[in-house]
Amino acid sequence: MIKLLCFLLYNSSIPYQCKINKGTRFGYGGIGVVLHKRVIIGSNCTIGTNVTIGGKSQHYEVPKIGNNVYIATGAKVLGPIHIGNNVTVGANAVVIDNVPDNAIVAGVPAKIIRIKDEVT
Repeated sequence: MIKLLCFLLYNSSIPYQCKINKGTRFGYGGIGVVLHKRVIIGSNCTIGTNVTIGGKSQHYEVPKIGNNVYIATGAKVLGPIHIGNNVTVGANAVVIDNVPDNAIVAGVPAKIIRIKDEVT
């Protein structure tokens, strides 16, 4: 019943089986967000609206998201991949490959456009 209510109110699917760590936030209450039930999301992440994090055909594994990750509006993170810590995923990016720590990725398919400096 609760899952149906959430879907009706926010048009999103965030199963209770997801492992979402402390400090993670969903933009605008998670409107349009779709998560696979085995997804693991680290601490202090921000997930924008209309984001999909899920599997890929013929693969059992699903994405694992590190800590302090920002996933912008409309991004798709698909397949058996790992997103490192302190990563920024650009709006409408389609991430289908692993992303190292401190990277900024964008595009379709997503490519690393910059590595953040260690000292800011």
